[in-house]
Amino acid sequence: MSFGYDVLGFGSFPNRSSLVPLEATGGTITTSGAFTIHTFTSSGTFAVQSGTRNADYLVIAGGGGGFRDLDTKGGGGAGGYRNTVAGESSGRNSAAESQLPIEPGNYTVTIGAGGANSPSSSGTATKGADTVFGSITSLGGGASGSGIGFDPIQNGGCGAGGRGDNSANISGGSGTAGQGFDGGNSVAGTNQQGGGGGGAGGAGAVGSDSSNGIGGVGLSSSITGSAVTRAVGGNRHGDPAANTGGGGIGNGASGVVIVRYLT
Repeated sequence: MSFGYDVLGFGSFPNRSSLVPLEATGGTITTSGAFTIHTFTSSGTFAVQSGTRNADYLVIAGGGGGFRDLDTKGGGGAGGYRNTVAGESSGRNSAAESQLPIEPGNYTVTIGAGGANSPSSSGTATKGADTVFGSITSLGGGASGSGIGFDPIQNGGCGAGGRGDNSANISGGSGTAGQGFDGGNSVAGTNQQGGGGGGAGGAGAVGSDSSNGIGGVGLSSSITGSAVTRAVGGNRHGDPAANTGGGGIGNGASGVVIVRYLT
């Protein structure tokens, strides 16, 4: 079934005058051009009282925590990135997903928290939490483990970078198809430099004995009317901003849900 009329891939409708306006609440509501936009930076409900539309969404999970013992940093993976905006990419540089038909009812929104970092070799970094919008789930970014006990590098929406180790190469975690890239490996050496966390738009770089691997690039979306890059892998730009789903050198960033439909 197609809801909406023929604007930017929003389907077709035989008689525009018969289109019932969509009335909805939840999140912070703004407008841009022909669109109404709901931005959720904390968990809540997208509540539709009336009307039908095909809606765009951007759903990003929480980024994973990094391993930051002295100079042995391994970057956390960014949160999984799922996007429907025509002409843009979903995670792992895949094609934009299909829009979501919206009908009256309540759609649960759960914003994934960022994972905690491991501040020393005796701690363990934690994975980012999943973000959910109705039937759509983005997976939390992988965390970069710990030195004591050699906790495994985690997979996730984007994989974590391998932590530094003086005697072994540590493989980065794996990302998820349609959501994000793998983390970079570390290389054994006296300086124990870790790999970069995977990003939504690129893999984390391999570490070396002289420098930490750079985190993978994120992806840009103009779903709100302005281009914003999110879901960058850890070890690229320091600590990520809240609600971007960035992976951490320290803590990962929380995720976000943005819903857009024709006003």
